Amino acid sequence: MQTQPASRDDITAIIGSVEDDVAIEILAVGASPDELTEARAWVANDEAMLNAGRPLPTGRTAEIADILRRLEIEALPDEG
Repeated sequence: MQTQPASRDDITAIIGSVEDDVAIEILAVGASPDELTEARAWVANDEAMLNAGRPLPTGRTAEIADILRRLEIEALPDEG
């Protein structure tokens, strides 16, 4: 597993375009590109990860997954 923290370019390459405040929040976690990739996979399809026998994310991977889940919820249209 890579140990260098991800860069802004890594975030864009792995997660896609995000607002600067979100990128700063992600960078502050200090996650590696591998941890970003795993977090993205969990958020994209947690059922497949569980079925593959992967343990639930912990540490920085879990922190990034929480940020990404929050972004998904914020992106949903308001029901009103």
